[in-house]
Amino acid sequence: MSSQEQGQLDQKPPAAPQVQQLATRLQHHPYAPPAGFAAVQPGVHHASTVLFPNVAAMRARDWRSKAGYTYGLHGTPTTFTLEERIATLDGGLHCILCPSGLSAIALIDLALLQQGDTVLLPENVYGPSRELTEKFLGAWGIGHALYDPLCSAADLAALITPRTRLLWLEAPGSVTMEMPDLRGLVAAARAHGVTTAIDATWAAGIALRPFDLGIDVVMQALTKYQSGGADVLMGSVTTRDAALHERLLLAHMRLGLGVGGDDAARVLRGLHTLELRYHAHDRAARRIATWLQSQPEVAQVLHPALPGSPGHAVWKAECSAAAGLFSVVFDPRYTPEQVDGFVDALRLFKIGYSWGGPVSLAVPYDVSAMRPRGRWPHPGALVRLAIGLEDADDLIADLQQALATLG
Repeated sequence: MSSQEQGQLDQKPPAAPQVQQLATRLQHHPYAPPAGFAAVQPGVHHASTVLFPNVAAMRARDWRSKAGYTYGLHGTPTTFTLEERIATLDGGLHCILCPSGLSAIALIDLALLQQGDTVLLPENVYGPSRELTEKFLGAWGIGHALYDPLCSAADLAALITPRTRLLWLEAPGSVTMEMPDLRGLVAAARAHGVTTAIDATWAAGIALRPFDLGIDVVMQALTKYQSGGADVLMGSVTTRDAALHERLLLAHMRLGLGVGGDDAARVLRGLHTLELRYHAHDRAARRIATWLQSQPEVAQVLHPALPGSPGHAVWKAECSAAAGLFSVVFDPRYTPEQVDGFVDALRLFKIGYSWGGPVSLAVPYDVSAMRPRGRWPHPGALVRLAIGLEDADDLIADLQQALATLG
């Protein structure tokens, strides 16, 4: 928006003719609040329709540019502010907001793939992303192949064909917690001209810098750590490349994706405490994970920061923190039903999907649905724990009493 346009909008409009009918007076009023108001939190703009000072201004504005506003779906001051802050957090230049993390994944797929193309997914990929690829994209003639998240760059290169257009990375896997060789896999993809995208929700823009590793697109579920309150659904797609951003932005417009001002404001508020909360989750999770390692009911704790966890060397080389998420593999003498009973016995830990919120969560998973037995060495049942903001000693006490129910 030019300064001239802004000035026209800021000026008090000419007095309207006397209107007698209430219905009209409820829609039109000459009052405009004075300029100069400032606060810590940005204003929350609720808008579908955006008003223009004149027809020329309406015709001159480009919805793809943040120099002005055209329609609520394409951005308001609230959503533009959040996009810029997420881009900065990710270390990128361009950010697009989506109504959920899964919709952000879908945006990337639909913008960058077409009939006849192939996408590579890690076997431990977020379940709904795999379902989207197999059931939705597959019906449109887009192929896919799965790769071992701990494979070498050479092994990945062997899977790349002339039809491969996109490589998805997840670091770590959000259930089985493997940290892949990001540098090696990205180098292999780049050597074959394959675009790379990462689900970086676990890192939250804090623990890992994907763009510094050469990754092209960074996706996050802002539902998790950025929101922090377990009360918002939102996703983001960030890039550094202008041409790639244009492809994503056009798909975003054509799909009609958008977020509301209230949700954007909640995430903006969450950003103030993001770093403090992230490190608090991390500290408590490492303490609890270390304690669990010593419990006789536990066969292994899968936590990237713990030696012996798959991909620990990669985590140590590339990451500065470790979030609040990890998984516990139980001794195989316990049946899945017994482990379900352990989860039911927890009191502070609640049963629920997602993570990054203030309340700790526990969910049992059937890993056989995502990892072939030949590449998954653990016969015992698995439970994923998301550590919230409760006191770590209280959480350990809760785990201890639940473990006692295993007998």
